[in-house]
Amino acid sequence: MASRKRLSPEESRKSALQAARALLIETGPQSVTLKAVSARIGRTHANLLHHFGSASGLQKELARHLAETVCESIKDAVRASRAGLGSPREVVDLAFDAFDKEGAGALASWMILTGNEDALTPIVEAIHQLVDEIAPEEAGPHGDLTRVHEDTLALVLLAMGDALIGSALARSLKLPDTAARDRAERMLLNSIAAATQPG
Repeated sequence: MASRKRLSPEESRKSALQAARALLIETGPQSVTLKAVSARIGRTHANLLHHFGSASGLQKELARHLAETVCESIKDAVRASRAGLGSPREVVDLAFDAFDKEGAGALASWMILTGNEDALTPIVEAIHQLVDEIAPEEAGPHGDLTRVHEDTLALVLLAMGDALIGSALARSLKLPDTAARDRAERMLLNSIAAATQPG
């Protein structure tokens, strides 16, 4: 029997988070357990317990990992948009995909339902940090951060809601599946236009 490759603590954590993310996307948040992740990466339950402390700790770290990854992508899209290489729609799509295709919406809902609400803190903090980084330029010449904060809140709530019931609700209202994304894009475009208007 071949021995397992020895990983550094950081490599072991990274491997576990990648496996947890894959499980989240493939089979949902309920499958993100220490046992399932350890089986996927060929490590012991005790090894993951050492790194994360509990399934809740693993889920909190996964939330932090997802939030940081997504926020970095959104930052890149905002920079590209400012340079004339991207668009507000790309920012919208990244936010919506994070909650839908990347599983952040399902993970957040699962954590709330299982009483692990503090695990949402990394998502909230990462979004807040992102807004603080991009807000000064987005606020326009008058520096009103309230509008940027309101837009961020609306975008995140739209993305989260769309991930959970968007398609079914849109179909029942005879709207296209992209209706929430379209609405979020219009909101950002209107906000950008308002910020660039003089006085």
